[in-house]
Amino acid sequence: MLGWIVRVLLIAAGVVTSWFVARDAAVFGVAQVMVALVLITAIVAILAFWPSQWAITMNRFRRSP
Repeated sequence: MLGWIVRVLLIAAGVVTSWFVARDAAVFGVAQVMVALVLITAIVAILAFWPSQWAITMNRFRRSP
């Protein structure tokens, strides 16, 4: 299961990296890992702050009759 998540993440990072770096360049692997780390960071940030945004939205609906 974890392998699938990593594979999907690296495929997405490979697509994004290929927009900026040629696939046969020597730094493609390093750039792909950097993009994958940025994607992981973005996913973790979204998951971390999503509940607080959801709570704010729910509190707005409860206050207004």
